[in-house]
Amino acid sequence: MGIIMDGNGRWARRRGLPRAAGHRAGVSVLTPVLETAGELGIESLTLYAFSTENWSRPAEEVDTLMSLFLETARRKLPEIKERGARVRFVGRREHLPKPVLRAMREAEELTAENDRLRVYIALNYGGRSEIVDAARRMLAEGLSPEEVDERTFARYLYAPEVPDLDLLIRTSGEMRVSNFLLWQIAYAELYVTETFWPDFSREEFLKAIEDFASRSRRWGGV
Repeated sequence: MGIIMDGNGRWARRRGLPRAAGHRAGVSVLTPVLETAGELGIESLTLYAFSTENWSRPAEEVDTLMSLFLETARRKLPEIKERGARVRFVGRREHLPKPVLRAMREAEELTAENDRLRVYIALNYGGRSEIVDAARRMLAEGLSPEEVDERTFARYLYAPEVPDLDLLIRTSGEMRVSNFLLWQIAYAELYVTETFWPDFSREEFLKAIEDFASRSRRWGGV
């Protein structure tokens, strides 16, 4: 399962608040989402936190997002570890501030032995970048065209163990995938809610799961 956590800025604007307030409000949603995922036995959850395109936002907002990430890592990591979740980050690590990189390593090391829920955080991530980087690594290792098939290619993605998504949820009503997990969502079911991410509740999450359960999946077949 994956979630494009969208709508923080619009949530704040509608309340006459700065965008930073929306991002901060969005952090509070993580607890009920992770709780619900654990209760339902969801094995893997990938959260779109910061895209490669987000660097084009105003520097002040980018700085706020990075600071908020550090603050969240300090406050939420003990809770995440207690819930038995394993955290891993996917994306390009260059350009990220050193304190952020250090927090990422600490989170991965601290939760490495957990196995109840795998939580992947897409940070400085882009689906096209992931595919390009995988191709570069294959070329660097000298693979011949005959050696490359879908299974081989998948081994060179940022986190090869990330499974193909069954369900992709997007909040805020936008009808696009925004360069998220382009390889892994090939046959994902899409669920879009008008609800902004800061208002995404346990009930909204369950509604998405119920909708998914009612669908008939054919993976390109009849």
